[in-house]
Amino acid sequence: MKILHLDTNHELLLNQLNDLGFENHEDYTSSKEEVEARIAKYDGIIIRSRFSIDKQFLDAATSLKFIGRVGAGLENIDCGYAEKKGVYLISAPEGNRNAVGEHALGMLLSLFNKLNKADNEVRQGKWLREDNRGIELDGRTVGLIGYGNMGKAFAKKLRGFDVEVICYDIKPNVADDNARQVSLKEFQEKVDIVSLHTPQTPLTLNMINTGFINQFKKSFWLINTARGKSVVTSDLVKALKSGKIHGAGLDVLEYEKKSFESLFSSEMPEAFQYLINAENVLLSPHVAGWTVESKEKLAQTIVDKIKAKFC
Repeated sequence: MKILHLDTNHELLLNQLNDLGFENHEDYTSSKEEVEARIAKYDGIIIRSRFSIDKQFLDAATSLKFIGRVGAGLENIDCGYAEKKGVYLISAPEGNRNAVGEHALGMLLSLFNKLNKADNEVRQGKWLREDNRGIELDGRTVGLIGYGNMGKAFAKKLRGFDVEVICYDIKPNVADDNARQVSLKEFQEKVDIVSLHTPQTPLTLNMINTGFINQFKKSFWLINTARGKSVVTSDLVKALKSGKIHGAGLDVLEYEKKSFESLFSSEMPEAFQYLINAENVLLSPHVAGWTVESKEKLAQTIVDKIKAKFC
């Protein structure tokens, strides 16, 4: 079986697939159209988010047996059409769930203790202790929207704190010892912190908007390590200005390109300009699942799933 690798990954991915007898080809620079013109000779594709795998591409891939995405989600693949054509889809949410859980916790604690603000001030020679008095996580209710691999990993990290952890998910019976599943109504009545752990789907696009935010009984903190397009940035800014949202930790942004490798290429949106100047907003460049360890775990997960299916 011939596999085409379209993004660089941990070296173990190529090495172990070679050892298993697969023929591996690498192409990290050709355009989508150039790849599409010769994809018919490949049995498998390994990709991160370089470009989308749509119907036209899948029709050209007449020998394709599987697509492995070295990441948690499959939103850059037309999954329904791929499955209709008998293409086996592989993702690796197990590979970076721990990294995402740690990053979400780090963002939350940094916001509560104003670490980013305080660090910037001390570097400028300012020593403002009272202005940087923090708040504690203990005694609060943390609400997770989405309780799959990532949500469960974050909930596990919260076990050392005196907090109540609840989750809301469209799937039934996802709760475990670390989080209690509740209705959306109870979720919106109780939470002090909202953390997103949902994939990008039609249901989650623009999910966090003014209407949704205003249904919460209390003002809350928002953490998003999931997908940027789940949050309407202009509505988030309105809520930050009004105090309905106390602060936000955003590892992902509405303005990211589909490859996740860069932001918008045109003029900076006004809402984003507000975010980068807000002291109660913490930003990172889609790296919650992007650790030294997760790079290896993601690759190993893909190898293991290919091996289990095709060897």
